[in-house]
Amino acid sequence: MLMESLIALKQPASPTSITALSASQTALLIRRKEISPVEVMEAYLSRIQEVEPKLNAFSSLVPEQALAEARRAEDAVMNADVLPLSGIPISVKSSIEVKGLKCEAGSRLRRSHIAPADAPLVARLKKAGAIVLGNTSTPELLMAYHTENDLYGRTNNPWDLTRSPGGSSGGEAAAIAAGMSAAGVGSDGGGSIRVPANFCGICGLKPTPGRVPATGHYPASGGPFSLTGVVGPMARTVPDLRLLLTVMSGYDSGDPASSPTAFDADYKCDPQTLRIGYYIDDGFSPPDPEVRDAVCAAAATLALAGFTVQPFRPDELDRARELWSNIFIDACSLLLRPMVKGREEDLSPGLRDFVAFSELRPKLTGNRLLNTLVERDLLRQRVLAQMNQFPILLAPVCAIPAFKHEDGGWGDSHAANYARTMSYCQHYNLLGNPAVAVPVGRTPDGLPLGVQIIGRPYREDEVLAVAEILHESIHITGNLP
Repeated sequence: MLMESLIALKQPASPTSITALSASQTALLIRRKEISPVEVMEAYLSRIQEVEPKLNAFSSLVPEQALAEARRAEDAVMNADVLPLSGIPISVKSSIEVKGLKCEAGSRLRRSHIAPADAPLVARLKKAGAIVLGNTSTPELLMAYHTENDLYGRTNNPWDLTRSPGGSSGGEAAAIAAGMSAAGVGSDGGGSIRVPANFCGICGLKPTPGRVPATGHYPASGGPFSLTGVVGPMARTVPDLRLLLTVMSGYDSGDPASSPTAFDADYKCDPQTLRIGYYIDDGFSPPDPEVRDAVCAAAATLALAGFTVQPFRPDELDRARELWSNIFIDACSLLLRPMVKGREEDLSPGLRDFVAFSELRPKLTGNRLLNTLVERDLLRQRVLAQMNQFPILLAPVCAIPAFKHEDGGWGDSHAANYARTMSYCQHYNLLGNPAVAVPVGRTPDGLPLGVQIIGRPYREDEVLAVAEILHESIHITGNLP
């Protein structure tokens, strides 16, 4: 590994080699004083200067502030005051409050809104030594799987500039994949962590609702959205996800779903006792052949690692998707209408596309919302009962690899119809399962391919353990894009 070779040879790390390290590897080198926080920060700022003009991943950057914090971190390390994330440069999705930075969620309706305080998860990361470089771009109000808005423009996929990095955490995924950030934080109400991670070839965890407090996120987590929307870590390796989750998780009264359930960061799974069910088609959106092959290859790899792996698809996934649509599309539309009334000219094309699509659906009534919430709980009970047989599920992240910028949108008029191609993630937002996207290969034209590993509520320990075994078993060639 690169980290081991740097230590063994005692060679000074080049900026490129530093930004190719994972957050965990960088933290280890800082603890051992093999590299300094200032070296790390300068490497990342140099990488941003080189790559950001091509990708347009950030909505704001604070290089002078980040470098000053790196100098303070270096002084602390030299005095043996080392924290879990000392000197680690991170980025944060621009829908999550970072004190003093804009929190606009890509919308003219929130232009120049400055966060008055850090979201609890950001405060916890900073307390652990992480340094925020800036925040990253999103589609307007997070309502698309493609990252483009009228404030900052379009974000490109690091592997192919003509393609989308996904959304709504697309800027975050692009920044991490390209080595402009060691790790970061996204949010996920229908795949918004997992899809960009999949499109950009990194790892992304959608935790159980309440595992990481969503306090300080815009739009706020409340009502039915507290059941489906979460915040979670994004990084280049599974150990990095575990490290960030350990720091960020814990109870906070500002999140109505928040739970004090402890996360076991030291959990080690026994492949002989953990059964995995896999499916390559959800029965609604047939995946592309490359996606099917990726899931089959991942299933075979896990079987070779000692797991019992069998074909299995939970019942009623189609109904889960429909109930998710009632919340994410219909309830969001209900809230959006008064917000945008009279300001339609201020909306980005992506948000106008969502509003137009939602207008074609039946209006959400109080009775239908109540029935949705009750049926959701009953459906969740049935799916979790089925998961007693298969505590881990393996499935596509979405039906397609990263699509071309012009192809994304809501409805069948778009080649990459979000309502169809992204269903594989939407099921588990409705059901509240933790799920991680992990890269396992590439398409023939070099686009990343990943799979989704799904677990039972509050069993992020199992999900991450399986993901780590899979990720370490599959060697993907290629350097930082």
